[in-house]
Amino acid sequence: MQSDATTPDDFLTSLDSDWRRQTLEQIRAIIQREAAELDESMHYKMLGYSADGEFIFHLNVQKSYVSLYVGDISKIDPDGALLDGLDLGKGCIRFKASTSVPKTKIDVFIARTIECWKRGEDVSC
Repeated sequence: MQSDATTPDDFLTSLDSDWRRQTLEQIRAIIQREAAELDESMHYKMLGYSADGEFIFHLNVQKSYVSLYVGDISKIDPDGALLDGLDLGKGCIRFKASTSVPKTKIDVFIARTIECWKRGEDVSC
């Protein structure tokens, strides 16, 4: 979904109160907990999380899934153990209605991404 919201609060307010909003809010809370130093803003018409102009994550709602974008998944989870069972693209993790966020290891993946980024490792595409 492309949003015309100009702030994260406007973006959240514009979402329907359904499983997608709940899923997005769960992932957002993990990002805020694991990466409190990142600034949340609107970027590319979705939630973006950055430091010094460098975006580490993007979070968005689509019709059939919630998407978490991160540069290159294989740089963070090379053997796929953390994201096993999730619908993945090269840099996109898709959470469908049947996905229970607490039953995934997305919190560990997000924490590992931040650790890699803090060490100066390239986590981009």
